[in-house]
Amino acid sequence: MTLAADDRLAITELIALHGHLVDDGELDRFDELFTDDIVYDTSDLGHGEMRGLAAFRDAALAMAERGPVSHHVTNIILTEAGDDQVRARSKGIGIKADGTCGSVTYDDVIVRGEQGWRISRRRISVRQMPAAAKE
Repeated sequence: MTLAADDRLAITELIALHGHLVDDGELDRFDELFTDDIVYDTSDLGHGEMRGLAAFRDAALAMAERGPVSHHVTNIILTEAGDDQVRARSKGIGIKADGTCGSVTYDDVIVRGEQGWRISRRRISVRQMPAAAKE
């Protein structure tokens, strides 16, 4: 499968939509982003792994004021992973109410279903130090 430009655009917009929905509190629209059986892995953030839309929505609500007020995504790279499946890697920047910010890496598995492209798995990774500092 060669990923068409229309599909690349749709997937990129899907990834970007996450920040808008979360920041606007539109958690009831998560079905526009994720499959019903989404696996959302926030282990690197100390919150474990959530399975399913309801679990992810509940976790987002429980985070309340502790979460970022603004989510930004950048550096999106898409790799075909089979029929109707794409792997995406992107960078996320979160800004909290006190002005502090952090950066994460999103590793997504995105699948095409009856309703279009949806994220079926997301793993969030946090880098605590520059990669060169590990050596």
